[in-house]
Amino acid sequence: MPTAVAPRTPSPRDAVIVGAFNTRQARRLEGETSDSVTLAAIKGALADAGVALSEVDGLNILPGLDPNGTRTYGYLLDIPYFWVGRAAPGPPGVLEAATAIEAGVCDTVVLAAGEAGLHTDRSTVAPWTRPSNEFIECWGLMTPAEFALAAQEYMARFSVDPRKIAHIAAVIRNNGSRNPEAVYHGKGPFTADDVLASRMIAEPYHLLDCATTAEGGSALVLTTAERARDLDVPAIRVLGGGSESWGPSYTHPPTYDRTGMLGRAAADRAFARAGLDRSDVDVFELYDNFSWEIVRYFEAFRYCEVGEGPDFVAGGAIEVGGRYPIVTDGGTMSHSHTGESQRHQRVVQAVRQLRGTSAANQVADARVALVAVLGDVVLLGRD
Repeated sequence: MPTAVAPRTPSPRDAVIVGAFNTRQARRLEGETSDSVTLAAIKGALADAGVALSEVDGLNILPGLDPNGTRTYGYLLDIPYFWVGRAAPGPPGVLEAATAIEAGVCDTVVLAAGEAGLHTDRSTVAPWTRPSNEFIECWGLMTPAEFALAAQEYMARFSVDPRKIAHIAAVIRNNGSRNPEAVYHGKGPFTADDVLASRMIAEPYHLLDCATTAEGGSALVLTTAERARDLDVPAIRVLGGGSESWGPSYTHPPTYDRTGMLGRAAADRAFARAGLDRSDVDVFELYDNFSWEIVRYFEAFRYCEVGEGPDFVAGGAIEVGGRYPIVTDGGTMSHSHTGESQRHQRVVQAVRQLRGTSAANQVADARVALVAVLGDVVLLGRD
């Protein structure tokens, strides 16, 4: 574990999140495009923050699959000049924007992404699960199969009862079933047996172990603590974070030994920077693309020893009301999965939990949230 560093002394330039917004999410949004839902998310987040568009001097926007979206949106929104973020949505984008704000590069940043109108063929999988390269098109290594490799190796190595992994999916899907904003609201309750009874996709993952696909947009507004004092919203501080990767996806085998501890160093840095212990976290908004990934997070982040994760999450530990409540909006399995923008949704839900405004499954007196997407981690805190 790296040497701990003292947390920052509070500064007027500390980065805080003051706006968080999701558009309506649905399996299909008739008449909408990636641009329209992204624009709606931007407007919603600014309204949530009470910040005028004229104050924005930083952008990181990914509408649909357009790599030049940030500059295009800045021009169309008539923002004269602006800092451009380049990090991926979710924790990396938040950390990059926070760093820019604290360094005085910009003052108010909008992060946004959205996707709609792309999934016209519902008989197949989402486009991001089958990127065009020779390993996908010839050998069929689409996303479920890739993520299943490390999970299957882990389950064999530690003789894991599949019911313990299915329990995770049931908890997340039940969170979404109770959430009126979730695409699969009212579709539960689910049990581990229901998950195991669903058809096999890529061993050990059954259909209900996997994320869904949907459409919608999501956005965040970050600014300085000094500016936030004049706004009529609770400011959520960016306390610390870290990012790391293991290598190019789809072109190298994601074995457990290569990917199992992805995010460990990032989490170590996040906690050291925030000056927090693992026990200080009240809610865990984790990227739930596949059920076993939740076990991987808790082991990689040092909440339990390697091999102990399936027992660590057993019983009511990860349910709302448990000690380690996870994915409280239903996540990508039940709330929504909109390409890249769903990574912002992990942050949006963490902000709502810390504000005490979650649409469902509110964790009592939540003060610190951990958001993680694969190897990217950010800790958020309520003043």
